[in-house]
Amino acid sequence: MPVGPALSASVRAVGTLMAAARDPWWIISSAAVALHGADAGEVADVDVLLSEADAQAILPGIGIECRPGPAHPTFRSGIFATWTGTALPVEFMAGFCHFSGGTWVPVQPVTRKPVDVGGARVFIPERAELHAMLTGFGRPKDLVRARSLAADRDRPA
Repeated sequence: MPVGPALSASVRAVGTLMAAARDPWWIISSAAVALHGADAGEVADVDVLLSEADAQAILPGIGIECRPGPAHPTFRSGIFATWTGTALPVEFMAGFCHFSGGTWVPVQPVTRKPVDVGGARVFIPERAELHAMLTGFGRPKDLVRARSLAADRDRPA
């Protein structure tokens, strides 16, 4: 499945910006599903997991203030910031957790798959880990994307 021009431009911008990162970082959620080549449905934004140190070092350089994430019953971030200077909004999350089984679970991928988009290198969780992450989020849109990842993996070449 090809990556559309708005997503491609936004991902390239993320790759360029995050080249200054000192810690591992990832694109997750719908954009990562699309970068795996699966049908992500509508990709409305690009979600980036990064360390708090990298957020505080990198984001002010593009005019973004680092603040705690807004109150939400199933998600929280130590830092949540949105960059609107790209074709699609980019949401940066540091200290990101989701609520599952009565507890807050840190979202900290272990795998890190490099993907080159228009000369910029970005990182996404490997397919199985992204699938587990989306399933753990449990929202209907995430479950659809998890199924799409699984179906794409099982499709003959």
